Amino acid sequence: MAGKVFLVGAGPGDARLITVKGWETIGKADAVVYDRLASPRLLKLMKPGAVKIYVGKRPDRHTMKQEEINQLLVDLALEGKVVVRLKGGDPTIFGRVGEEAELLHKNGIPFEIVPGVTAAISVPAYAGIPVTHRDYASSISIITGHESPDKLDRSIHWDKVTNATGTLVFMMGVAKIGYISEQLIRHGRPASTPVALVRWGTRAEQDTITGTLEDIEAKVIAANFQPPAVIVVGDVVNQREHLKWAEAMPLFGKRILVTRARSQASELVNRIEELGGEPYEFPVIETVMPTSESARQSVKDALQVLNTFDWVFFTSVNGVEFFFRHLENEGKDIRSLHQARIAAVGPSTAEALRKHGIAPEVVKGPFQAEGMLEAFESELKADQNVLIPHGDLARSWLPEQLKERGLNVTEAIIYDTILAGEDDDELLKLLEEGGIHAVTFTSSSTVKNFLKMLERMGVQDPLPLLKGIEVACIGPVTAQTAEAAGLKVTLMAEEATMTSLIDALCEWKRKDSREHASESVSQ
Repeated sequence: MAGKVFLVGAGPGDARLITVKGWETIGKADAVVYDRLASPRLLKLMKPGAVKIYVGKRPDRHTMKQEEINQLLVDLALEGKVVVRLKGGDPTIFGRVGEEAELLHKNGIPFEIVPGVTAAISVPAYAGIPVTHRDYASSISIITGHESPDKLDRSIHWDKVTNATGTLVFMMGVAKIGYISEQLIRHGRPASTPVALVRWGTRAEQDTITGTLEDIEAKVIAANFQPPAVIVVGDVVNQREHLKWAEAMPLFGKRILVTRARSQASELVNRIEELGGEPYEFPVIETVMPTSESARQSVKDALQVLNTFDWVFFTSVNGVEFFFRHLENEGKDIRSLHQARIAAVGPSTAEALRKHGIAPEVVKGPFQAEGMLEAFESELKADQNVLIPHGDLARSWLPEQLKERGLNVTEAIIYDTILAGEDDDELLKLLEEGGIHAVTFTSSSTVKNFLKMLERMGVQDPLPLLKGIEVACIGPVTAQTAEAAGLKVTLMAEEATMTSLIDALCEWKRKDSREHASESVSQ
């Protein structure tokens, strides 16, 4: 029985600009056939076991001919698969969706066309250029520019197109910008007409160059401005000076690698997006219930005597979440800790406890084990019973310090931290091409596992691959682990919180912008 094909517009580049329906189709696909203009982040939506097939085209070569792509969709569907053909922008605007759909129809394969946000409108918008404006342009033409001059002359009636609408948008015409400008001037557009080229719009690489029909070719050559880009011709380009909102955002132009476990990465990912950056999720750790019998038994033993503890120290959000999961599994609740003082390192851990109805005593000093001891040193007494729920990779420093002071310490390994994730060829390509600008580490295990993941993907020595990338750590312990592994830590949060880590990233971006501005002035 034949499957079904969804011909999906992925939007211009920013993964969030795909439609809800497009997002949903990726999640249920057995195979995703994608090209260069689709955001790699969208591939993270694929279900386990789904196949991804790259068929994208590059300026210097064609990975797969269009006829072969058409047949591939048919073949996959005839295998009974649900197939998503993921195309940049909108599939009906120079996306050749008609050819793909026609062959599917001929073979009796059901299909749907899922419209996307076209780059013709969205990319200029991200550069601060509305393609229509009541004072400057009430109409728009979308024209292909990705052809040789003789083909352009056959497909474009320059005498009609040049002045047919207020705004002209040429798709993929960077290499032909001189010829396009020449034809527009020859057919009646003033040489002073404003022009903008927006490269990789809505993505971290977004770059814009402006000029006029008369000088834009020289500017493109001087800047070595490369495709893919959208060309906008018309007076609306002048709006950019007032409306270039995306470039004013604190993390604009920065793609930041997030290595935290997917279950905990949302806060960091959301903040990066809100501030105009582009997060790239590559979770390298996963937290699971303890795998060893001895660890599971030690947790059960601790839960049986909860009413005997004077202190319970929670040092992480994971510690909180897994503790309550174990409580539920054992049929117990927090009333067993009625006589214990419950303390939390840092605001995130405290907030996790509050969600379970507990108002903990919060460590306000260093948000790590040292801060816990510093905060309660004067109140810790010999022979008091302390419970420390933690993961299998936790440092032994705090339990040892408490034991030296004569306290009775029970450690409960309530979760294991394991190597997570799948191999990611897209990430390797970005690292090789300098497409990752910063990597964030939120624990020592993220550092160690990230390097292990790169080695697993065939990188014999990961350190040269990371040269030039900002390394941002959430605290000194994580930074020490990174330095010990050979990484150069360039950013560190003042406090061990996501907010502080984001602040460090924003300050780095501000400094980087100032340096680039100084270079431009000196040149």
